[in-house]
Amino acid sequence: MPKPGYKSITIPEQIYDKFKTYKDTDGVKNEMGAYSLSKYVSFMLEERMMKDEVFAKNAPMLKKIGIDDDRIILRDKKINRIAEVVVKNNTLYCELCEEENCIHAGFCYAMPEVYTIMKKKGAL
Repeated sequence: MPKPGYKSITIPEQIYDKFKTYKDTDGVKNEMGAYSLSKYVSFMLEERMMKDEVFAKNAPMLKKIGIDDDRIILRDKKINRIAEVVVKNNTLYCELCEEENCIHAGFCYAMPEVYTIMKKKGAL
């Protein structure tokens, strides 16, 4: 049973182990020293929700639809079009705008998973 004021969730052991390893190597401590894994996961979830909220408020016109190999598919509500951003020549290239320096490519640079794609393609 969780402590009063807390809820319990279930996650796969693989994810638990990743969180634990990440927490142990993160080096971030509060003023009272190291903190529990539960507190760390809560902090990470809260931080993610805040980022999602900021994206929703400040970039409501763009939304990630999905990622397919080296292609990020976005929905641009402002112009009612789908934008495809690909890793090309070690950078992100927007096929809709036909350029590297546009709002769609910039939006993609804010997504952590894009750096994984770029690394796989040798762009980093």
